[in-house]
Amino acid sequence: MVLNRLGQLHRYLRDRALLAATVTLLLLAGASQTLLWWIQPPPRINDTLGPPRSGYTVKQFQAYLYNADGAPGLRISGPLLERRDNDDSLFLTTPHFVMPSHVATVPDWSGDSDYGWVNRRGDLVMLQGKVFMHRDAYAQTPATEIHSANMTGWPKDNRLATDELAIMTQGGTMLRGVGMRANLDTNELELLHDVHGTYPPRAPTARGRYKHRPARPAADPGTGRGTLG
Repeated sequence: MVLNRLGQLHRYLRDRALLAATVTLLLLAGASQTLLWWIQPPPRINDTLGPPRSGYTVKQFQAYLYNADGAPGLRISGPLLERRDNDDSLFLTTPHFVMPSHVATVPDWSGDSDYGWVNRRGDLVMLQGKVFMHRDAYAQTPATEIHSANMTGWPKDNRLATDELAIMTQGGTMLRGVGMRANLDTNELELLHDVHGTYPPRAPTARGRYKHRPARPAADPGTGRGTLG
């Protein structure tokens, strides 16, 4: 009888000790989690999902970029500009841009794109979506247009590049090719692949003879290289 009661008491104490140990572990786990939550730093803004937040937005904006020597550079305007906090870059909606000529007698280039991006230093521009560019006629050079997409521009050097289809028209001359490299200061244009060109017929002289074409044509259909006039 006594041994039976001692056995029951032993099991009772053992069960109580197990319960106490379990409760103690749960309390310690809860305290550790609370302490970790208390001392850990708050999550950074850059860790959140989604696009980077805008530092500010400007509607109906006009922006002017200047070269290192203080000369006027790229001019951009449009309905919406957004500045990003993470890298100070600018995102543009349907921007209109003007790339000034560095030659006094040559008109500026102007154009439009669906979207745009400008880095913090203002020396790299991405023209995204459809891109249209235009330069007025001057001297003996007809007006020039370029239709392309997704261009990269270096405003301080007046250089442009794209890997997309590019179509250039200048008077009656039309050139098209995939991939383009252009220097707007030197009027050099290079179409990289699948180049095709259409040239107007030579005009006859008063004696019925055809005038000779200039020694340096607007573009060389064999290489895809040439000048913009």
